[in-house]
Amino acid sequence: MTFGFAPSSAVSTSTSGASANAAARLLEPAEWAAAGIPLLRNPREVVSGLHTRHRPQLSTAIVAVLDADDRLCASASFTRRPALADGWMFRNALLDQLRRVIPHDLRRRTPVRTAVLLYCREGDARWTEEDGAWMWGLRDACTLHGLRCGAYITLTRDGWQVFGEGRGGRRPNSGSAPEPFATSEAPPPPPRTGGAASEVLSRVAAR
Repeated sequence: MTFGFAPSSAVSTSTSGASANAAARLLEPAEWAAAGIPLLRNPREVVSGLHTRHRPQLSTAIVAVLDADDRLCASASFTRRPALADGWMFRNALLDQLRRVIPHDLRRRTPVRTAVLLYCREGDARWTEEDGAWMWGLRDACTLHGLRCGAYITLTRDGWQVFGEGRGGRRPNSGSAPEPFATSEAPPPPPRTGGAASEVLSRVAAR
């Protein structure tokens, strides 16, 4: 005779409920494309600049705030720990970093600054549920910090891609070395970064 333990209905319900909530906290590509995300004037310049400043490895997220002229105001990078792709958790981590590196704009009637997110991950450029969770988290974090929700960009072995815009390039990619700053420009100061990491994300110090 074999004895065992069957999961209780309460545990099963709790687990399925958590999965359902996480699945609801993501944005499909069509939803993102219809959200009116402002276009980057020079996406390659933004991507190359963030890649050079932070030198992201796989599972690294870089959140950056741009002014009205698409100039970088602040940025922070952190690494996602293995866990369920949940937009709520991503939102909290992004919001925590934004609060540490730049004051909020909640008193403005119309947002002036824009937050963009660059995520370095495995796989190809096709949309994943993890991307959808990051999109949801970025949009919600921007609302809570008084910013415009800007571009979501992935960095994979194939290169970089701005979701919803159809723009991208082969370099930089997840395995390429950072490009040097232009000789006519002085290297920018290290971006300010947050302190302690959240429960599901740990920060990577900017280089």
